[in-house]
Amino acid sequence: MKILVTGGAGYIGANVSKALKNRGHEVIVFDNLSRGHRDLVRWGVLEEGDLLDKKAVEGVFEKHHPSAVMHFAAYAYVGESVVDPALYYLNNVVGSLNLVDAARSFNVKNFIFSSTCALYGESGKIPITEDLPLNPINPYGNTKLVIEKLLEDFSSAYGLKSVSLRYFNAAGADRLGEAGEDHTPETHLIPLVLDAASARRPDITIYGTDYDTPDGTCVRDYIHVTDLAEAHVLALEYLVDGGSSIALNLGNGTGHSVREVIEAVRKVTGRDFIVNEGARRPGDPPRLIASYEMAKKILGWEPRFGDMETIIRDAWAWHKKRFVDISG
Repeated sequence: MKILVTGGAGYIGANVSKALKNRGHEVIVFDNLSRGHRDLVRWGVLEEGDLLDKKAVEGVFEKHHPSAVMHFAAYAYVGESVVDPALYYLNNVVGSLNLVDAARSFNVKNFIFSSTCALYGESGKIPITEDLPLNPINPYGNTKLVIEKLLEDFSSAYGLKSVSLRYFNAAGADRLGEAGEDHTPETHLIPLVLDAASARRPDITIYGTDYDTPDGTCVRDYIHVTDLAEAHVLALEYLVDGGSSIALNLGNGTGHSVREVIEAVRKVTGRDFIVNEGARRPGDPPRLIASYEMAKKILGWEPRFGDMETIIRDAWAWHKKRFVDISG
């Protein structure tokens, strides 16, 4: 099949493009490169453009006639969304509407959407299941919820079937170290700790050490990006085989604390670094852990690389290759 991948020059989009290519699909990447990287477009043809340019969006459909769309192009910094929500509603919602409407116009029937666990807000329930109320607490999460609702409506009205995949904490890099995290600014814990291990930053700070968790630090569900990419391929196959529109969690079903991640980095890299302890950040829940039972039931998907040391090892291999020259 020919698959249009928006945001394919980014971290997850590149890994999914690789998975699609390895499965024999033809990949067309649509990306404005504002936050992605041209050199990560290795597994498809790049069409440079912006989702806010409706003519450019329609043009890529007219030129390539994709059979399905996988949509990763979005701004994804929670803090930035709070400071500048207009930017997020314009880029994430209006851009997505242009894309979804073009898919409808060109009779595309299968759509995979990169959603988020931020839709659940501060539910308090562990593990988090798909039937919990959706109550995001920031504009970023709100924009993702709007798009999920948009897709539900297009499914009912126009027959555009979709799978919305609600990620927990994507982490690691592909097993060959060809596509990993490279964000500016970087906000994810694992690459930040790897920066400290490689002396790209002087230290790492733990925000909050008095949570009701075993070691007092926040616990998160980290999913290897290769497992994440595999789920997208399975979601596409599910829709092609006649599956109906659905939203599914993607996570490991287990959690690791901030301290556990830091210790895993020390063990894998063999390097020590300064760890500071700071105050809690507003809005950080103590635990976020997914139930992936629905993805297992519907897609036949299970994480294969969930061990934290495996995630760190793959992330470290990418990190060294991308950012630093370290032989040890």
